Amino acid sequence: MITVRISFKKRNEASYISLLDLQRVMQRVLKRSGLPVWHTLGFNPHIYMTFACPLSLGQESECECVDVKTEAEAPDFAQWQTALNAIVPTGIEVYRVEPVKMKADAIAYACYRIRYPASAAPLLEQYNTLDSVPVEKKSKRGARMVEMKAYVPALTLEPEGESVSFAVCLPAAQELNLNPSLLTAALEARFGLSAASASILRTEFLTADKQKFQ
Repeated sequence: MITVRISFKKRNEASYISLLDLQRVMQRVLKRSGLPVWHTLGFNPHIYMTFACPLSLGQESECECVDVKTEAEAPDFAQWQTALNAIVPTGIEVYRVEPVKMKADAIAYACYRIRYPASAAPLLEQYNTLDSVPVEKKSKRGARMVEMKAYVPALTLEPEGESVSFAVCLPAAQELNLNPSLLTAALEARFGLSAASASILRTEFLTADKQKFQ
């Protein structure tokens, strides 16, 4: 049995598909595709699927992936990609299908491109003058304070016409997973920059040694 990784982009209106709905969408897409995917056993068999690092609602991504299994001996992955792209919802694009090379728990960092209106540049530059930016991270185990400056020491702004953007890489491991919305919320609290005016795009995953996750 082969474990197959389906890598896809999630852009525009698809960014508002929640993880639970995305699971349902992928179940239906895989069933409609007729691809030889493996189903779990028991009274309620369903397609085995594992998603890496669920994305927050409203955030876009160029590097989402879901793992499935197949008992096919020699899958035609190009045909898988074509079959899936023919029926996935608007905003989702499968760009690679291949056997799994790294387990999902190898992911240590997630990198993002965050964009604001160009008028926000002077306020964003003030972040670089701060010595400390503590943020509160909430989880099922309770709340904890995290020093954002330890992970984002400075913002390197890149003008893009009517917008300005910067890149950040944040921990995305089981021990610590920081959502970029913590940063946009801190910028709103400090400088009055509306978090709703920021667009967040996840660009890639990295391993602990900063190698690209595949």
